[in-house]
Amino acid sequence: MMLQTTWVALVLGFWSSLYLIDAFLKSKKRIARRYLSFVDKTGLSVSICQLRWYTPILNRFFLRLGQCRPRFLRTWFTLGVFFSLLAMLVSIFLLSLLVVNTFRQTPVEQQVLTPVMPGVNLPASQISYYMLTLLVCGILHEVGHAIAAVREQVRVNGFGLFLLLLYPGAFVDLSTEHLQAVSPMRQLRIYCAGVWHNIVMAVVAGLVLMALPGLLLPFYTLGGSVVVTEVVPNSAVSGPRGLKVGEAITRISDCHVKNIADWSACLAESMRDKWTGHCLPLDLIKEMDVSPANQIGAKVGRHPRPWQIIDCCNTTSSTHLCFMYHTKKSAETKYACLPARPATDRPVCRLQSDCYVPKVEAACVYPAVDNQTRLLRIFHGQKPPLLFLGHPLDLHYSVSLSNYVPKLSFIPVNLPFVIETFCKYIVSLSGALVILNVVPCYALDGQFICHALVELVLRSSVPDPEMRSFIYGLIILLGTLLLLLNVGLAMWTLFL
Repeated sequence: MMLQTTWVALVLGFWSSLYLIDAFLKSKKRIARRYLSFVDKTGLSVSICQLRWYTPILNRFFLRLGQCRPRFLRTWFTLGVFFSLLAMLVSIFLLSLLVVNTFRQTPVEQQVLTPVMPGVNLPASQISYYMLTLLVCGILHEVGHAIAAVREQVRVNGFGLFLLLLYPGAFVDLSTEHLQAVSPMRQLRIYCAGVWHNIVMAVVAGLVLMALPGLLLPFYTLGGSVVVTEVVPNSAVSGPRGLKVGEAITRISDCHVKNIADWSACLAESMRDKWTGHCLPLDLIKEMDVSPANQIGAKVGRHPRPWQIIDCCNTTSSTHLCFMYHTKKSAETKYACLPARPATDRPVCRLQSDCYVPKVEAACVYPAVDNQTRLLRIFHGQKPPLLFLGHPLDLHYSVSLSNYVPKLSFIPVNLPFVIETFCKYIVSLSGALVILNVVPCYALDGQFICHALVELVLRSSVPDPEMRSFIYGLIILLGTLLLLLNVGLAMWTLFL
C-alpha cells in the first residue's frame, strides 16, 4: 500500500508542477511572448495530466510511403480490413463471455483486459519495457493510419506524441473533409490500418520469440549450463567470493544444471532431501576435528533430541562446520567440527552403506543443522565450488539466471532477456490494443470502423440515413457499455 501511495504522489506531483510552470510562464508578460513562440515552434502543449508534441514534418515521409507500390498497399490494407473485422467479432465475443460468466458467478481463469498500473501490478524494474513497448505500438499503429490515408487520397495534416499520466502514445491528424468524401470501403482501409499493424506486430514478435534460440545460437550456447545475470546485493551469495555476473553454473552439489528448469528442480530436490552427506574415513575425521573434547556431552547429553541444533564449533569459525555421523561399532550420534570445504570435497552419500570401502572404516557425515537449512555446493566457472549454507529459497531469490551463456566475454549476458521481455510485451500490449481498439466504442477506432461498416453494408438495404444513424448509435452505445463493464470488472478484480 505504501508503494502505491508513493507512485500516486509522485505522478500527481509531477503533473501539478508541470501544469503550474506552464501557467506561470504564460501569465508573465515579460516571458509569455517568448514562451508562446517557443511552444508554437516546437509543437509542445501542456494540459491537465497530458503533454503533447505535434509536427507536420513527417508528412513527406508518409507521402512517400503511401505512394510506394500502390497495388501492394491496397492488398495489404484490404487484408487489414478482413482481419480487423474478424478481431472485432472475437473481441465482442470474449468481452461478452466474461461479463456473462461474472454475473453467473462462473470462475474465470484470466481477465481479457487487465489494467496495468506501476506499483500495483507492474514491477518498477519492468516500467521501462512497458513504456517503450506502449510507445512503439502506438507509433506503428498511427503510422498505419497515415500510410493508408495517403494511399486512399486523404490528406495527413500532422503527427504527434503524447504522455497521458504515465501512459505514452501517438496520434495522427487526418483531414476530416477528405475522409468523409471517400467511399466506406476506403474509409475501412484507413480505420483498420492501425489495428492491422498491431496484429502484425504481435505475430512478428511471437515468431521472434519462437526463433530466438536459433537467432542467438552464433553468440550464445544453450543446454550446457546457466549464466548469472544478476546477484542481489548483500545476499548470501554476493561478495568477493560469491557469484559474479557472467559466471556459468553447471551443478548444485551432485545435481547437474543445464537450464533454468534444472536449477529450480535441483533446489526443489535439495529441499526434499535433507540427509545428504559426504564419505570420510574415521581416521580423517579425527584428524580434522577441532571441536573441544566432551563438548557435546557437556552441552546436550550423550543422546541429544532430534530437534536440538548442535553447535560443536562454537560459531567462531567461518571455515568450519559441525557435522554428525554414526559408526558401525556404536549407534550413538557423534559430532565433529570439520573444515567445510575439504569435508564436502569427498564423495556424496545418503546412507552409511554408500561409504563402504574394503579395509577402510568410513562414515557418512551430515551437516548438523536444522530441518530447513541445507549445505549446497554451487559449481560456477573455473573457481572452487561456492558453499551455501541456508534455505534453498534464499539462494533462489538471490540470483537471476539465463539459459543463454555467452560464447565470448564481451557479449552482454542480459541481451537475450531484454529481447525476450520486449517481445513478450509487444505480444501482450499489441494484442490488448487490438482487443480494445476494435470494440465499437466511443473515441476508439471501433467507432469509426463501425460507422464505415454500417454505411457499406446497409446503404442499399436501409436507404434512410436517419435509420442507419440510429443503428450505428445503438451499436456504439452497447459496445461502450460492454467495454465499461469489462474495465470495471478488471479494476474490481485488481483492487479486490
